[in-house]
Amino acid sequence: MELLQLQYFRTVARLEHITKAAQELRIAQPALSKTIARLEEDIGVPLFDRHGRQIRLNSYGKAFLERVEAALMLLEEGRKEVSELAGLEHGGIHLATSTLDRLAEPIGKFLALHPKVQFRITQASLKEMAQLVETGEVDLCFTPLPTDRTGIQTELRAIAVLSEEVYLAVPPDHRLAKRKSIRLSEVASERFIGYKEGIPFQQMNEDFFRAAGFTPNFVCRVDEPSAISSLIQAGLGVGLVGNCAGPNNSLHILRIEQPVCRRHFHLVWHERRYLSVAARQFRDFVVQYFRERKQTPHMESEAKSVERAMV
Repeated sequence: MELLQLQYFRTVARLEHITKAAQELRIAQPALSKTIARLEEDIGVPLFDRHGRQIRLNSYGKAFLERVEAALMLLEEGRKEVSELAGLEHGGIHLATSTLDRLAEPIGKFLALHPKVQFRITQASLKEMAQLVETGEVDLCFTPLPTDRTGIQTELRAIAVLSEEVYLAVPPDHRLAKRKSIRLSEVASERFIGYKEGIPFQQMNEDFFRAAGFTPNFVCRVDEPSAISSLIQAGLGVGLVGNCAGPNNSLHILRIEQPVCRRHFHLVWHERRYLSVAARQFRDFVVQYFRERKQTPHMESEAKSVERAMV
């Protein structure tokens, strides 16, 4: 049994299609078919059910795939660990996140200190981030919401690195522009600019609206924070904005007195996967970076919990 056979088997098992697997692996289809056949001969049982050109992973194949995934992951972690013997400066970091604006500055400062560290960044949904960190495809996730893989037995760990207050933004000529604060329920009848459904910020905002006792009238839903600011500035409606992107002189910002509206951002990793020296250093650097920015007392107390299960 060869390593290449296992790698090929994993791809075929994922796609359940020889032709597509051959294209992805960039080898000839007959060669791939022979490799899988030799693997089945070595094991002594068929790993796929075949119906004409269709193949499906059978019960033997599913059991074997689980072991193959674990073995290949251990080998990859071993490769990473050996490469880390060269030290931090030759390490790599693979980060998954749904939003980059809050991390752009600390990433830049970290790279200024460690210019040889290789960064890879993947933008992903909450569900995708959970899968990526569980399989070891990424080292860390930066997320404003807990992933959907939580619970008492979870092996995901997280550290709170950033907390920001959420404000109501209105155009400069709005009837509320002279106010400094407001209860969210006071704007129940306003037209709102919001994020599209499924975007983490919108999921958090929906909780704030429910706590305020109303469902907002959305006249537009967008993908980016800059689009929300632009549309509010144009007078299309009002919206919720965070305080991390810096002041916007073209908008009037009102503090929300009730309910409490805050966003908490976390770095997430898998406690049983190998975490490179560079990734560990970056995690600690980000924690210290936001602490030095003197977050609120609430955030300071929360950040003291360096490791905790996501709940």
